[in-house]
Amino acid sequence: MSTVTVTDTMDRPLRDLRISLTDRCNFRCSYCMPKALFGANHAFMPRDQLLSFEEITRLAGVFTGLGVRKLRLTGGEPLIRRDIDKLIGMLSAVDGVEDISLTTNASLLTLDRARALKAAGLNRITVSLDGIDDNTFRAMNDVGFPVAKVLEGIDNAEHAGLAPIKINMVVQKGVNDHDIVPMARHFRGSGHIVRFIEFMDVGNTNGWQLDQVLPSREVVERIDAEWPVEPLEPNYRGEVAERYRYRDGAGEIGMISSVSQPFCGDCSRARLSAEGKLYTCLFASAGHDLRDRLRAGASDADLAEFLAALWRRRADRYSELRTGETKPIDTRKIEMSYIGG
Repeated sequence: MSTVTVTDTMDRPLRDLRISLTDRCNFRCSYCMPKALFGANHAFMPRDQLLSFEEITRLAGVFTGLGVRKLRLTGGEPLIRRDIDKLIGMLSAVDGVEDISLTTNASLLTLDRARALKAAGLNRITVSLDGIDDNTFRAMNDVGFPVAKVLEGIDNAEHAGLAPIKINMVVQKGVNDHDIVPMARHFRGSGHIVRFIEFMDVGNTNGWQLDQVLPSREVVERIDAEWPVEPLEPNYRGEVAERYRYRDGAGEIGMISSVSQPFCGDCSRARLSAEGKLYTCLFASAGHDLRDRLRAGASDADLAEFLAALWRRRADRYSELRTGETKPIDTRKIEMSYIGG
């Protein structure tokens, strides 16, 4: 396979592609898909507007020719998309793909399904879990889904061979920050990695305010007071989480600090929405249509030239700019449910 190394205006390479499979989700988390705006009458994308598995696979091949090595499947809730194991099998056969991961709320992750995903070529899984206390978690997902069923999904993934598993907890001050230490306690010694994420101003519907953000340093302090921790080196350039290990050897945790400690400088991620628009930043205000180009007959070379030109012009660093102003930047932003986290 011929690969072209493409870098943007800040010398950041294109290495990771996040692919949203659907804009639908069975949860209504307030920071992502609040029920008031995503109610029973909300109009989701018609199926014919979604990229087909064949179109996703073809685009993945074009992206690997530009340097992408990691694919992450997101949503919405990606397990809502039928036959996802078939897509994973198709993507795992793409020359240049070295890692395929999935972000899910694990509510639909039965043991049989986890085994099918693993057999198809899924390497890793990340589970979104915003509290270990059942009342807190039910309130946050806003559909009354019990935490025990998510924990069952995590166990199913482990039994299917998808461990170690990353568990993402979005921390909101005054909402679920009381669950930080209990969450750490639950997964200590399990081999899984809990990552605590600062509440971010993704999209325009989550009512984000800076005073709702609990800085990661305070999360570390709370955990360190219970079980001393020490920092670890990153696994690779562009890793978003700051890593810490328990000094007693009971495992690892991570901090994702987009608000207090932005990591724009090493961001190598592009995002593909379910209907085929490319976004070069999680906080982007507009995307670039690839689906219409595909369906109009563009060749792989045409697509590669278009994508390379887009990436070379990329200058996104929203989090750095927002942090400098200590407030959200007043622009319309794409909702997280639309392009994944």
